[in-house]
Parts: sequence; C-alpha cells; structure tokens
Amino acid sequence: MSPLDRIANVTILKQHEVDKLYKVELKPIVSSSDQLCFLIRPRIQTVKWISDLVNADKVAGRFRRYKIIFTPQKFYACETVLEEQGVYGDVTTDEWNFYILPLDDDILSLELPEFFRDNFLEGDQRWVTTAGSALRLLQSVYGSFSKVYGIGRCAKMVYESWRELMEDGEQRTRQPEFAKVFLVDRDVDFVTPLCSQVVYEGLVDDLFRIKCGSVEFGPDVTSSDKSIKVMLNSQDKVFSEIRNEHFSNVFGFLSQKAKNLQTAYDKRRGMDIQQMKAFVADELKGLKQEHRLLSLHIGASESMMKKKTKQDFQELLKTEHSLLEGFEIRECITYIEEHINRQVSMIDSLRLLCLLSITENVDRLKRLTMLSLVQSYGIEHLLTFANLRQLGLLEEQQAGETLTVMESKVGKLVNDKTVGKLTDAFSSLAKKSNFRALSKRLALVPKSGEEYDLRVPRDMAYVFSGAYIPLSCKLIEQVLERDGWTGMEEVTRMLNGQEFAVTGGSSSSEARSKTDAQRIVLVMFLGGCTFSEISALRFLGKERGCRFIVVTTAITNSSRLLEALLDNSA
Repeated sequence: MSPLDRIANVTILKQHEVDKLYKVELKPIVSSSDQLCFLIRPRIQTVKWISDLVNADKVAGRFRRYKIIFTPQKFYACETVLEEQGVYGDVTTDEWNFYILPLDDDILSLELPEFFRDNFLEGDQRWVTTAGSALRLLQSVYGSFSKVYGIGRCAKMVYESWRELMEDGEQRTRQPEFAKVFLVDRDVDFVTPLCSQVVYEGLVDDLFRIKCGSVEFGPDVTSSDKSIKVMLNSQDKVFSEIRNEHFSNVFGFLSQKAKNLQTAYDKRRGMDIQQMKAFVADELKGLKQEHRLLSLHIGASESMMKKKTKQDFQELLKTEHSLLEGFEIRECITYIEEHINRQVSMIDSLRLLCLLSITENVDRLKRLTMLSLVQSYGIEHLLTFANLRQLGLLEEQQAGETLTVMESKVGKLVNDKTVGKLTDAFSSLAKKSNFRALSKRLALVPKSGEEYDLRVPRDMAYVFSGAYIPLSCKLIEQVLERDGWTGMEEVTRMLNGQEFAVTGGSSSSEARSKTDAQRIVLVMFLGGCTFSEISALRFLGKERGCRFIVVTTAITNSSRLLEALLDNSA
C-alpha cells in the first residue's frame, strides 16, 4: 500500500474508476462491484487467500471478473497454487515490473523487506532475479557500469543474474554515468544494523518508523489532536540540513533556524505597498512552509529527547559502545541480564545479546540466551532463537582464530574422507567470531581516550557517536581506495570470502574521462540498509569528492531486522 501511495494515491485511483481499496486478507469483500483487481507481492499465502475469496463467490453463486497483478514479477509457484485451488480458469494474471522506488535524490529502494528473511534465513533465492532486473533497469537508463565490486554469496548471484539478463536483452551503447558499482550482502555486516542509531534521520526511523520516505508524526509532535504525514526528503529544507547530523547537534541548528526565520518575517516592518506585495508573492509562502516544517522537526526532536535522554537509554548506549570496543564486558553481561529479567523489551534484549554474541567470546552466553530468554519471554519464542542461531547472530562464540591456524584446520579437513565430519567442522569454523580481528584490521573502533568532536566529525564513526565505523561502509571505502580487493585477502577470508571485482564493458578513454568527472558510485545493499550507513556514505562522499547513490532491497534497522526473524508459532 505504501509504495502504491507514492505513485498513485487514493484520489488518483478514484479518478480512474476505482470504487474501493481493500487490504488483501482472509475475510469477505463487501462490494457491489463485479470486477476485482488484486495488486499483490507473489506470496503463496496471499494467493491462497484470493483463491478462497473466489471459491466463496462461486459457492454463493456470484459471478465476478478477477484479475491478479503480481509485482515486481510473477512466479510459477503462485500459478501452481491457483491450479491446485481450482480457480486458475476463473482469474486472469499479469505482472507489473515495479523494481525501484526513488525515495530521494540518492536513495532508491526495491521495497522488499521480505528479501532479508527469504534469502538469508529460508534460503529462498527467488528475489535474486528481481535485484538483477533492478540493476538492468538502472543500466538501461544510466549506461553500462565501468567497474563492479561485490562481497557475499547473494551479491555474487545478483551480479550473475544481471549479466545473464544483459546478454539476453538488447544492448544499448551509451557512456556510463556511474563510476563504480558495489554490491554488499547484509550478512557481511550484522553489527551495524544492531546498533542504536544516533543521527537524526536514523532516530526518526527508530522511533516513528519511516515508511517509503514518509513518516507519521502523532499528537505529541504536532501539538494538536491529530497526526500528520510528512515526506522526508531533500525537498524539505529543514530536514535536508539536519538529517545526517548527530542528534546532539540538532537542537542548536533548529534554534538558529528559528531565529533566521523570525528575522525574515521581521523584514515586513517598514515596507511600502509595493515591497509588501512582492514579499507576499515571492517569500511569504516559502516562509510559512518552512515555519510549519520547523515546528514539526522541533516537536519530533523534543519527543526524541524525552525518550533518549533518559538514564536507561544512556546506559544502553554505554553498553553498546563497551561491546564494540571490547571493554567492561562483565558489566555489559550484568546489564543485559538485568534487561532480560526486567522484561524491558524483547527486541532490545535480543539486539544486545546478538551484539554480545558477534563481538565477544563469552562462556556465559549459552545460559544467558536459552534460560533467561525463555523464562522472561516464553517458550513460544524457541523458534526465534533457532532462527538467530541459524544466521550466526546468537551463538556461544569461540574467539576468532588467525588465518594460518584456520588454513591448517581446513587443510586437515580436506583430507578427512568422512563427509559428515567435514560439514560439521566447516560449519563450526564459519561460526567463529572474527569481529575483534576485523575491527583491529580495519580500525573500525577509533582509539579510546581521544576526544571526538561530534560537531566537526573526522570520520564515519560520528554516526555512532565516534565509537564505531560501520563495517559495510569501511569495506566500500577500502575497496574504492585500492580499486579492488588487493591487499584485503585476510579481511575477505574472515568474512567468508565470496568477493569479486569485474571491469565493465566500456573501456574507451572518452567514457573513462566522463566517468571520472561524474564520480558517482552506486552501492546496492542486499537485505536492507540503515539510515546510519546512508549518512556515513554521504560523509565519505564529501570527504572523497564523489557521490554515492544507495540502492537497497528495503530500509532496515535493529527492530525490523529482528522482527523479520521472530517466530512464535512453536
């Protein structure tokens, strides 16, 4: 519904003779219309619901015409369900190749939040072709990509899918507008989305949930009895200046903005008739719009301040930073145990446990995860814990080993003829925590003791209060700096490999000079991307004199990531 609203809202649909809009679910549709059109994602459960509606109409002796439009594409499995339910001949099907929704000048989204669970947990690779098709669409508009880098199993499959689509389709020759393309899997870096966001846009997403580039501010923000839906993008002059700022700097900026706005209003005094007429025609409308937006963002900031300056939140941030830096781990464990025992928030408890699991080698972790969580949140969440373990987010970790030790173990394993032992041993190797070694190798955690000025950030760590540089963004920075993965062999092995670097088809000096002049880098996150990562890449772009365009399967954060893995059907 949200992506559709960005393209054709209710008013536009009604102008085109749409009678009513319904959410597809298992209950009768009360409508006198004899035509029903279903616009759906290709999900088997949704197709079953539609089949039940069609069969219910048949039983009632009601004749209607049914059309199912699958977006972004139609899957064979869905048509099979229609056949099995006996309604294949009663419906017509089509597909709407809606691959990319522009959320802003530099953010494009596939709006597929299910991509993460389907691909990384269920092993369902059906969305790989969709991501490949999105890349193909971008290439058809902006020309061939000069260089493609990637890391992760899914990234490799998406690249191969895109290459196949390009070989099958019509080739257009035009100069490339993207200097480089980088594909990265979400499971390469789970730490970043598990951290609390502290840049303004990230905080708004964490607290108010940004959906398809817009947010609904409630009465506590609007200072009225109704909610207001606001588009958050670069066209909002107030938001565009504070979106990437650390939250501690936002109030100062908004205060100055209010003073400037008052000064602009005060210009009216002493104006003659002609000047007043020009002021009303040229400036007043813009000032009123800016005043409205400023009031909303001040209201949102005050609401966030009430929640985020509480002692609980400050202790939460301190615990996160200690885990990232590897200090005071005993105190962190005590805090997490108290958090679970107080039943504060299951999502927050899981988030802290997953951070602890990924970053540390803790003997007490197994007892923490199973016993405390089951006691506090119920046995029905056992499947959730299994899902987290399957993804390597919740494990009783062993410390990451040096590569030489790992290589020798792998060498011994290859000589072992027993397939079962080989599989078990490889999976045990994969589950070892390498975060501390990666952090040291890539300098993800700035040196402690140094004063970090958040008003004048010196690196991407400012998006986490100077405590941590997002691993995904650091990889992108290093690969672009080195023009490939050379010299990063140890890092890629600790990340389970699957890295690649490919030079595109365009090689003329003219195309190269144009590409260098454009300095645009396309980054595609497979499995979701956080606003903190987008802010970090914007900062990196300013520092390096280039521009990043982010393409993501969906916007994510710690809550969305963990909610996708919740399973209480035990």
